[in-house]
Amino acid sequence: MRILLTNDDGIHAEGLAVLERIARTISDDVWVVAPETDQSGLAHSLTLSEPLRLRQISEKHFALRGTPTDCVIMAVRKVLDFKPDLILSGVNVGANMADDVTYSGTIAGAIEGTLQGIRSFALSQAYHHAGGGLVPWDVVETHAPKLLKKLMLLDLPDGTFLNLNFPNCSPDAVAGTEVTCQGKLDFGLTIDERSDGRGHPYFWLRFGERFGDFRAGTDIHAIREHKISVTPLKLDLTDYAVQDRVARALLDGAAD
Repeated sequence: MRILLTNDDGIHAEGLAVLERIARTISDDVWVVAPETDQSGLAHSLTLSEPLRLRQISEKHFALRGTPTDCVIMAVRKVLDFKPDLILSGVNVGANMADDVTYSGTIAGAIEGTLQGIRSFALSQAYHHAGGGLVPWDVVETHAPKLLKKLMLLDLPDGTFLNLNFPNCSPDAVAGTEVTCQGKLDFGLTIDERSDGRGHPYFWLRFGERFGDFRAGTDIHAIREHKISVTPLKLDLTDYAVQDRVARALLDGAAD
């Protein structure tokens, strides 16, 4: 089995090294094509106005000056001589749950792999951001190999990928695995205005305290309960439940 790894935290991220050790419990044919620098929050973006610079670091390890999406495209279309059987994106520093999946470069790596017809999983490790908390990498490294071996055998429909989040606890405190849906968080970004040395204003986006829907069955609830969350996500964003309502509104408007 050929496995391709990417991430959004960059080629030198500890989570990527953890992911490679996980992948090597499954196969010896592991390739890495990851961003040269941190690409967090860039979602499923392409680099179209600048050149893509590819740098080989070692055998089967490449850094690309681009986004996670660029990395998967470059890997599949240029670096590899044939498609991988599996794409793993991560392991991200911090959970990717609820509405935040729309921002995530880690999720984007799995999205691009899915678009190219390759089985793809995104992996993220939760931790406490406040006070520069330590990331419990031993949780994902302990539990992901066995979980991935099970999920690899799953018959997923076209256009569907899996989002895996691992809880912030010790490995032996993990309370199991739960198949979940996306939770809902309120908008947590604020604008922090500052001044540079010449008195000119500049701005940082930052996360503040967040509230949301923590009901049972959601990814957020599972992580709070020290469970591994596995959420099937799909590329088709059509809201089928609203299609008829929109159609009726257009017919009513035409009648008027």
